[in-house]
Amino acid sequence: MLKKTILLALAAIASTGLKAQTDTTAQKPETSGDTMRIGNIIILKNGSASSSSRDVNINIRRNQYGKSAWSNTSWFIFDIGFNNFEDKTNYAGAAAQAFAPGTTEDDFNLRNSKSINVNIWIFMQRLNMIKNVVNLKYGLGVEFYNFRYEQDLRYTKNPASVYVDDAIQYTKNKLATNYVTVPLLLNFNFTPKKPYHRSFGISAGASAGYLYGSRHKYVSDETGKDKTRGDLGLNDFKLSYIGELHLGPVMVYGSYATESMYKKGLDHTPYAVGLRWSSW
Repeated sequence: MLKKTILLALAAIASTGLKAQTDTTAQKPETSGDTMRIGNIIILKNGSASSSSRDVNINIRRNQYGKSAWSNTSWFIFDIGFNNFEDKTNYAGAAAQAFAPGTTEDDFNLRNSKSINVNIWIFMQRLNMIKNVVNLKYGLGVEFYNFRYEQDLRYTKNPASVYVDDAIQYTKNKLATNYVTVPLLLNFNFTPKKPYHRSFGISAGASAGYLYGSRHKYVSDETGKDKTRGDLGLNDFKLSYIGELHLGPVMVYGSYATESMYKKGLDHTPYAVGLRWSSW
């Protein structure tokens, strides 16, 4: 009789606390053997022997996934890393010489330490597909690519072209591209019951980005600071293969575009790799 009284009292307390925190509607307890579930509260009776027939050991734990186990949302995820491109251009071809006259592969070498990729994801949502181990992830954000050139390249528009400016020595020479992007990934969380700092998982998928801004920024002692905005011969859309590696508190991201970032002339396929700050 005492055991039943204690169980009922704990159930009433848990039900009242849950009602005050998460819901204003009554929730009926579900019982199964030595287990009682009330909402996302689970009451477990310890089946081990006790020192007295009147003693009852009871464990109370909260269901890890709760009522919203099918989905989780993370807001304002931040990435920082390095970007570069794979150069497969035939510089001797007519298309390359028409868009970038007189240039060679060496003219497009980057200062790797200053070619920075920054991404801000407004949100990422994860949908549970199989027991929180297999999930679908998608979101919305903006990507910023900065290609810092070693040589004195100069972009023009109307018509769009690029060439080596031998008349001026630049102290800063950068092509910046901005995309609004939608990623879609299949996520495998191999430790769904462990806390974030001890978790392990991978994700792979693709993203579609739209070029909403581009500019060539250059600085020299002769001309000071200047920018060229507008049509610089870049593709309006960017499709990329993307991936994540989650190692405890560290998350690494990577992306590799499916085609050149230029409409014609140059075959430069951009990629990026770096660290991601996210709650999961």
